[in-house]
Amino acid sequence: MKRTRHLRAGLLLALVLPGAALAADYAVQPASTLGFTGSFQGTSFDGSFRQWHAAISYDPAQLAQSKFDVEVTMASVAVSDKDQQSALPGKDFFDVAQYSTAHFVTTGFRQAGGKVIADGKLTLRGVTKPVSLAVDFKPQGKGATLDVAGTLKRLDFGVGGGEYADTSVIGADVKVRAHLVLVAK
Repeated sequence: MKRTRHLRAGLLLALVLPGAALAADYAVQPASTLGFTGSFQGTSFDGSFRQWHAAISYDPAQLAQSKFDVEVTMASVAVSDKDQQSALPGKDFFDVAQYSTAHFVTTGFRQAGGKVIADGKLTLRGVTKPVSLAVDFKPQGKGATLDVAGTLKRLDFGVGGGEYADTSVIGADVKVRAHLVLVAK
């Protein structure tokens, strides 16, 4: 009797486990980029981060098992304007002396029309808020490309507050985007 129960349990596990497949883990390649677009006095400007790490586990057929975990070194910000470049790491904006990293981790994925949305929590300047990003995943051979994009409100995170809170000078919305070149681990 005991042996029969073990045999049934083993057969049940063998039938159930293939359906419980995990999302694929990917290594992010150096050609990947992480950037943003803001506006100053009505003119758009682009920036990027040179140092960041992303742990990506993703399968569009297994969204419940998928996960993004991204940590950004805020002092690695790069913009083309020298005044903006010197201001962004400072206390009024990213305050990298006190908050050296930003962290985004997904809390789930959902379908919205024909798109996949990654919902998550972003911690920036010690403030954690929900952020949603549109996901575009394209398998390519043994890897994939993954593009994500979304918009956040800079003042929600205290970026450019105080005398810089005027959204007619520095726009309230910041568009974030990443293009990841991935290779399956």
